[in-house]
Order: sequence, then C-alpha cells, then structure tokens
Amino acid sequence: MTPVAPLFILGSPRSFTSVISTIIGQHPEAYGVPELNIFVTETLGQLVQRFQGFRQFQIHGLMRTVAQLYAGEQTRESIEMASRWINRRLDSTTAELYQELADHISPLRIVDKSPVYAARLESMYSMQQAFPDAYFLHLVRHPRTHGQSVMKLAQGMLAVLTNSIDYSTDPPVLDPQFSWYKTQRKIVTFLDTIPAHQQLQLRGEDVLNEPHIYLRQICEWAGLSWSEAALEAMLRPQDSPFACVGPYGAHLGNDINFLKSPDYRYRRIAPSHLDGPLEWRSDQKGFRPEVLEYSKTLGYE
Repeated sequence: MTPVAPLFILGSPRSFTSVISTIIGQHPEAYGVPELNIFVTETLGQLVQRFQGFRQFQIHGLMRTVAQLYAGEQTRESIEMASRWINRRLDSTTAELYQELADHISPLRIVDKSPVYAARLESMYSMQQAFPDAYFLHLVRHPRTHGQSVMKLAQGMLAVLTNSIDYSTDPPVLDPQFSWYKTQRKIVTFLDTIPAHQQLQLRGEDVLNEPHIYLRQICEWAGLSWSEAALEAMLRPQDSPFACVGPYGAHLGNDINFLKSPDYRYRRIAPSHLDGPLEWRSDQKGFRPEVLEYSKTLGYE
C-alpha cells in the first residue's frame, strides 16, 4: 500500500507550530508525531552521530514515535526497544526510515513540524524528493511577538543557538528578527519549487483565533474530511500520546512549555505592531527594512 503523503509544517521556532501541528495531528485521518528531525542527514547512522552530546534531545521525538508505534506505549522499556530498533537501521537512508514509518502509519497522514527542517534548504529538498506529493504548511508569526517569545526562552539562548545576532553593533547584540527573516526566506525559496496546490501559508495567530475557519481550510486543502466531530477531536491536542513529557531517556520531542501545558484554551491573540523600538534591544532600534517589507506582505501591521 502506498502511504499517504505527509503534511510537513514549516516555520520558525516559537511560531505556534507545536500546538497547531498537534491540533491537526488529532484529526481522525491524521497522525501527529513529535519532532522527528529525520531529514537533517542522509543516513540514520549520520543522524544518530549528529544528535549526540548536548544535541541528544533532538532524537527524543523519533524514539518516542517508534516506541508508541511498535510497542503501543512510551515507557523506559519501550524507549530502550526504540533505541535497538534505530540501531538496527543505521545503514538505512533517512528517506527509507521515514518511508517505513509512513507505511506503518498508513492510511493515516503523518503531520510533522520539526523546526530544524526550515533552517536548511537541503533538508526541505530531501523531504520533497522522498515524498513528491507531500503537503507543506508554512506557518508564520508576527516578528515582534515571535522575538519576545524567543528572548523569554532561557534568557535568549534560542537566539544564540540560531546565530540570530546583529554584528553591526559594538558589541554585537542578540536580535531574533535576523533568524526569523532568514528562516522565512528559506521557506519561500523552497516553496517556489513546490506546486501551488501542495502548499499553504497561514498566520498562526489566525489559526488559533478562528480555528473553525482555518482548520477547515487546512483540511480541505490537505484532503482531510471535515465535520464537527473532526473539529472537536482536533481541539483536544492534549489527547495526543505525545502531548506530555516523555519517559526517562526520551522526555522531550517537542517544546517543553507545550509538553507541560498542551491543552488548547481559546484566548484571543491580540494584534501586535511593526513600528517602534524593539523591546529586546537597548539601542532603541526597530525592525530592519527587509523585515518590515516582508511582514507587511504577510498582512502584519
């Protein structure tokens, strides 16, 4: 049986991707997974080697997925089984591994939102090559609230890890608008190679503010059925087996704040603004011209 083409969510970290991907993944015809991060390398052996040391948490999502799919649970024992399952496939390409997971999950559609994909054009091209019929949802967030969220996380450590630094000042300063813009441009460059019917761009704020409108749009675009029962299931992301902290050895796999509080509680997201100085800078500078221009094309003000 040919597996159903995955739905990949592309976006910067801290752009509502965790909650929205889990919401979509709760559709009765979908299967939302944690951050698999598979298409970062060509082979699984390279992936395991890359995700060692302080990067070890980046393989937690894959281990949790394997444990859930093949053992039906996520426990210390099933995570150990998942580790053995992965080690037996170190010579496999990451595309072959993803195909195996998709085959196992079929006829459900995988919904995957690994943020590392959007940071590398090579990863996105590998995804498209492995699954030519895949759907790509580009989620965006206002650059101001995105920046605020990034800087709140571990005192701006995410900005450091993504090299989101303004080197034009002395000394250089952390500024998440740099990584926000670079990521959006990479996604747009990639999507220029994808047929129009396989891509969709939405503002995350819109999806969460009016889920009954935008979730229906997503379903109709991706070929998922639509009903009130489907909407009700989607609005319960906490029911996902991955919407919690995992067992010892694989406790992450997603944003820790989401794992600790995965429920969808309607709370209207107020509009932000593009003008004025940025809260995370002490020099009173605002958004760069290219960030302002692109943000306005997205409908932000």
